[in-house]
Parts: sequence; structure tokens; C-alpha cells
Amino acid sequence: MRQRAAITAKTLRTDRWWFAPLLTVIGLGAWVTYATVRVFMHDYYWVEDFHYLTPFYSPCVTQACIPEAAHFGRVLPGWWIIPDAALTLPFLLLFRLTCYYYRKAYYRSFWLSPPACAVPDGHKTYSGETRFPLVGQNLHRYAFYAAVIISLINSWDAVLAFHSPKGFGFGLGNLILLGNVVMLWAYTLSCHSCRHIAGGRLKHFSKHPVRYRFWTFISKLNVRHMQLAWITLGTLALTDFYVMALSAGWFNDLRFIN
Repeated sequence: MRQRAAITAKTLRTDRWWFAPLLTVIGLGAWVTYATVRVFMHDYYWVEDFHYLTPFYSPCVTQACIPEAAHFGRVLPGWWIIPDAALTLPFLLLFRLTCYYYRKAYYRSFWLSPPACAVPDGHKTYSGETRFPLVGQNLHRYAFYAAVIISLINSWDAVLAFHSPKGFGFGLGNLILLGNVVMLWAYTLSCHSCRHIAGGRLKHFSKHPVRYRFWTFISKLNVRHMQLAWITLGTLALTDFYVMALSAGWFNDLRFIN
């Protein structure tokens, strides 16, 4: 029986295997920091002139919300510790945290489990996703349904933004809001759970041609799920920053119509 080579080094890899996890830590860390500050800022989320509402505050449901921005009513107290979009943010966070790609990303980068291929795990034991809190990863399939509803709400916000107090209007902000919604739908539909719902349990695709076509479309998106995950983080931050800048009066919206 052959014995393993007596190698004392943790890994024989000589490339920069640590670079990808480091970029993930920097990228996700920066986004979470920005989003946390914005969510609890309770200001600069609504542009009255053009009905722009940032997705970070949609739907705005606390008593602190500007009435014009509260499209679904103000049902929660206006305490500073409660995000103005408190009814949706927890579900969005759950959807992202339990996403198959994000699991890989933060397992490798923040938990070092493992940080890269052929690099030892940073933990001595491994129990998989069978114990608390990781057993909660199984909620991903249910969080998907909530994400669909939230995407519908964001789509409604984008439509409302075309109807300003002066009537129909169209500007750069509309393009940014619309582009963000398109990317959010692409990311949501590319979810592995969505692919399974569309055709995961079908035994005969030929008997379900519509579902088969939908499954095929989702499968093409699913290949880009990782890229879409990062793209949507970018579009969300860009959309929020643009709305914040307009609301704060840093610059004016580039208008094409009205």
C-alpha cells in the first residue's frame, strides 16, 4: 500500500490563489458597507420632480417615509433602527445569502472553507449545511418567490417613474431604473431554484413544450448566474447613488422628454 508524500507545506500552489478570495472580500465588504449606510440614512431616496425611488427604499412603508414615496402605505413605525423598506429587505438578504453562487463566494473568501482548490480548509471539522445556521440555506427555494414579488415591485417603481407631476417624462434616471430592473429579473430568473421549478421534475419534456422552452431560456441565464450576481450589485448601487445625488441636489437629471 502506497503512502502519501510527506509534504509539510499547506499547499504546493505557487500561483496567486488568494487573489480571488481577496477581491470577493473587498467587493462584498464595500457593497455591504455602502448599502448599510444608505438603508439607515433615511434620506435622499425620492426625487419628487420625476418620481424616482431608489430600490433600497422600495417599498417605503414606515411612518418616516415621504407620503408620495409610500406607494403601498406606511404601516410600520418611523424608528431610525427600522429600515424604510423593512418588509422587503430581509427577504432580499435571505435570497442573496442563500444563493448558490454567493454561498461559494463567502464560504471561500470570508470563511476560508476552502479558500481555493488544493488549499486546505480553514476549519478542522466540516458538517456541511446540516446544522444551524447553515441549515437555513434550504430556505433559498422559498426566498426565490419573495424575490419575484420584490422584482415586480421594482418594476412598478420603474413604470411610475415615467409619469412625473408634469405628465409623461423620460430621462437618464429612467434608463438607469429600467436597466436595474432588467438585470434584477435576469439574476432572479437565472436562479437554480427557478430552473428547477421550471423543469426540474419533468420526466418528459415533449409533453410540456412551454415549460421546456422556459427551462431552456432559464438554463442559458443560469450559465451567467455568477456574472449577474455581481452585475446586479453594481446596478443597485449605481441606481441608488444616482437617485441620492439627484435628491441631494448634487446635479440635475439629464432629461430627453419633459
